[in-house]
Amino acid sequence: MRTVRIRTFTLSSLYLILTLPWLFYVAAHFAVTGTVRFGSNHSSGDSMIVPIIAAVAGLLLAFAMVGVAMRRRLLHPLEQMSAAARQIAGGEWGLQLPRSKIKEIDEVRDSFNVMAKGLQASNEKQVELEAERRFVIAAVAHDLRTPLFALRGYLDGMEQGIANSPEKLAKYLAVCKEKSVQLDMLVEDLFTFTKVEYMEAELQCQKIDFKHILQKSVESFSPLAREKHLSVITNFVECDATIAGDAHLLERAMNNLLDNAARHTPAQGQIVVQCGKEGGRITFSIQDTGPGFSSEGLHRAFEPLYRGEESRNRTTGGAGLGLTIARRVIRRHGGELAVENHSDGGSRISGWIAAINNEG
Repeated sequence: MRTVRIRTFTLSSLYLILTLPWLFYVAAHFAVTGTVRFGSNHSSGDSMIVPIIAAVAGLLLAFAMVGVAMRRRLLHPLEQMSAAARQIAGGEWGLQLPRSKIKEIDEVRDSFNVMAKGLQASNEKQVELEAERRFVIAAVAHDLRTPLFALRGYLDGMEQGIANSPEKLAKYLAVCKEKSVQLDMLVEDLFTFTKVEYMEAELQCQKIDFKHILQKSVESFSPLAREKHLSVITNFVECDATIAGDAHLLERAMNNLLDNAARHTPAQGQIVVQCGKEGGRITFSIQDTGPGFSSEGLHRAFEPLYRGEESRNRTTGGAGLGLTIARRVIRRHGGELAVENHSDGGSRISGWIAAINNEG
């Protein structure tokens, strides 16, 4: 659509208001006197009345034409925008304003549509976040309630004297300790998730050897591996693996990846931890010999509180935050994390972090 600027429209309107009465006057004068000459002998007082009336009629017509044009090109589009703003406030997002022949109005219309789309996207995101928030509250309440109820039950049993032998008392105390550890891990997961997701805390970055971080995680993971009769194989390529990062958060992320691998690997299984360098990136992977991810799990593995089984049984899995935290930590360091099923069986979690030049 061809558009004109409001300055051009205003000048055209002024030109019409000045020109049309004069044209009417000249036409009426010619019709009465038969000539376009003014001040001649043919002109008289009576002969001037009709041209004057014609000039006034031309002026009124010019104002009417300008008024109609202003109504159609200026006022009506603005009224539509005002009505659309009220509709958007009421939650109606699918509005498309018609184009205007005034360039400035048309530009405002385009900006208005962009704003409406942005508000719609923001509202949809807010709805999604609200649904996620409710799910998080429900899932966390469930995960907190289960060990708390068990802990309270065993403590009540001890108080009532049900554990009336040293063996029973030791068993009750072991269960209470286990449940308290589960609570501690859940609270720690929630705190870390909140820190990396919402607080946007500054990373305590320093030069660190990423292979050293991985090695520390593997060493702290060894007792759990021995308990589950898992073999852990490390394959670290000889290279400079210096990165700029937060050692505490990175170690937490690697611990989460190893815990996830151990949770899904059967006894006598194997976990392979690799680290190397490709170009300017430090690469790493953790591969297990478990059943691997389901097709849904491959797409949802990093969703907060997602777990492959819906019962949220703490004996078969964690809170569903481990992989989420790991990916957020890696992304906060400018890297990326991905999951896949290995061709030899089991799952494989791989990622990378940008290396820094350690020369000099």
